[in-house]
Amino acid sequence: MSSEEFEKLHEMYRSLYDELKLISDRVTRSQGEEKKKLVRGFDERHGEAQELLKEMEQELLSAPSSFRNSMSSKVRLYHRDLGKLQRQVHASDTGFGFSSRTGDSGHGIYSAQNERSTEQQAQRALLIQGSESLNNATESIARSQRIAAESEQIGTDIIEELGQQREQLDRTRDRLVHTGENLSRSRKILRTMSRRLMTNKLLLGIIIVMEVAILGAVVYLKFFRH
Repeated sequence: MSSEEFEKLHEMYRSLYDELKLISDRVTRSQGEEKKKLVRGFDERHGEAQELLKEMEQELLSAPSSFRNSMSSKVRLYHRDLGKLQRQVHASDTGFGFSSRTGDSGHGIYSAQNERSTEQQAQRALLIQGSESLNNATESIARSQRIAAESEQIGTDIIEELGQQREQLDRTRDRLVHTGENLSRSRKILRTMSRRLMTNKLLLGIIIVMEVAILGAVVYLKFFRH
């Protein structure tokens, strides 16, 4: 999309709309043939304004979403203002009388067509906005699905990692149990060795005492008894 082209169309529309407002003011102050002539001129310029709005909508179809959303709202307002201005002009045209309206039947048909065209343009603008909203919602859903899939994958990885850590903890617990059993056996062995050591010391003490007694008896018998 060319933003310069859109801005050019926008300026042309604003200029044309200002001209239509001036014609509308003149219609309210005019009478007779002059008024009918002004109304016909208004309808012609009104058709040109509608064509400009159509071209602006075509330019918006290829615009970035941020720019398109704001400008689509503005184009819808232009459609509404244009239709309102047209209704005001033709409401002031009701004083011509039956014969005048009959003689200007082609003008009435053209005005009705313009009104229908204005409504169609407004509906088209709403349809464009609805399509944009649907596209944005679809993109948002797609992003949410991607985030959900990534979150699910992260959760799966965490569960697997926790499972591995649990296995490691179970193996560590088993090793601690075996170590505790080994320590218990070691304590039993140490207690047994300690008892044997005490027994050996006691036996050694008894043997030493007996040897000393025997030695004392030998000395006594040899030196003190005649």
